[in-house]
Amino acid sequence: MMTTPTTHSAAPAAPAIPTQYRILGAISVSHFLNDLMQSLMISIYPLFKSNFSLSFAQIGLITLCFQLTAAILQPLIGNAIDRRPMPYSLVMGMGFTFSGLFLLAFAPNYGFILGGAALVGIGSSVFHPESSRVARMAAGARPGLAQSIFQVGGNAGNAAGPLLAALIVIPHGQSSIAWFTVAALIAMVVLFQVGKWAAQQHRKPKAKRLLPPPDLSRTLRLWVLAALLILMFSKFLYLASMNNYLTFYLMHRFSLPVQEAQLHLFLLLFAVAAGTLLGGPIGDKIGRQRVIWLSILGVAPFTLLLPHVGLMAQSGLLLVIGFVLASAFPAMVVYAQELFPERVGAVSGLFFGFAFGTAGIGAALLGHFADHYGIDTLILDCGFLPLIGVIALFLPDLRAKAAPQST
Repeated sequence: MMTTPTTHSAAPAAPAIPTQYRILGAISVSHFLNDLMQSLMISIYPLFKSNFSLSFAQIGLITLCFQLTAAILQPLIGNAIDRRPMPYSLVMGMGFTFSGLFLLAFAPNYGFILGGAALVGIGSSVFHPESSRVARMAAGARPGLAQSIFQVGGNAGNAAGPLLAALIVIPHGQSSIAWFTVAALIAMVVLFQVGKWAAQQHRKPKAKRLLPPPDLSRTLRLWVLAALLILMFSKFLYLASMNNYLTFYLMHRFSLPVQEAQLHLFLLLFAVAAGTLLGGPIGDKIGRQRVIWLSILGVAPFTLLLPHVGLMAQSGLLLVIGFVLASAFPAMVVYAQELFPERVGAVSGLFFGFAFGTAGIGAALLGHFADHYGIDTLILDCGFLPLIGVIALFLPDLRAKAAPQST
């Protein structure tokens, strides 16, 4: 086993700046608006399905188009900003999202829907690596808390999307999506201010106190990174099955109307937001690898039980699943950043991009699976995915490997 006992002789070096809660709050609000617009698109799949007579496979391809655009570009953009920071790129990225939403609102056919989804994906690919990097810059001595504050905004936006879709878009139709371009404009204003702060930080002298890479060989660090990506695969493939097909599953199994089914999706996504808020700071205290294995492997009993209970019990299980499973992601991102502290942008882009890519490819494949074997079988079989979390038991405790470094 790769875990090592925790020692307290290697305390992290003092950060160059105190934790900047104002910047973290602004980034979190922007993440809320960004992911609200993204989840809005996913939440109105039933509307697209009925308006354009789409199959489950075509629904999955919409997500594939959106997610792959983000997945392919995010690591490349993250690597680029490590070499040359581009703080004002956040505003440009939100402009792509604005354009994508406008196109989705007035798309006359399936091809235009795919184009709008691709533009929203490009906006996401620009937003996530640089905003995660800014969150790390503003973290001070609390990187886990900073990552949770940043990510909880996105998860809250994911939770609000289905609710707003049920209240606004479903009753008023496809063109009402255009109303949400106002959220993109607000985000652009907030991100311009964040960009000004980040640009000021880049102009300051680079003398700072940082944690060096952990005392692990580069080969071992790459193996640990690969293990993290496998864990990411299990987490986000399961979430893809729920985000894209839970509504259809509840409508099929319990004969719920679309708006009531979307309220259950809101319960899941609300729990995801709550779990994200706690995962980072708990990792700061007890070790990130412990949070990761408790989150992914620990949720397996609940995902396996979900298809076998009634509607009321499913509502409770959705809250537990979302809360427990979500606590892993902020811990995983910070853990990977600590593995490669000199490549924060690239690592952040890789993880967000891999998450988007897994969700996108998974949505397409799961759509074909649902078409052939039924939506009930899909939810049943995906419940086994968290068992892959056993890999997390072998992650090393980086707190025992850290040593201070000052300049």
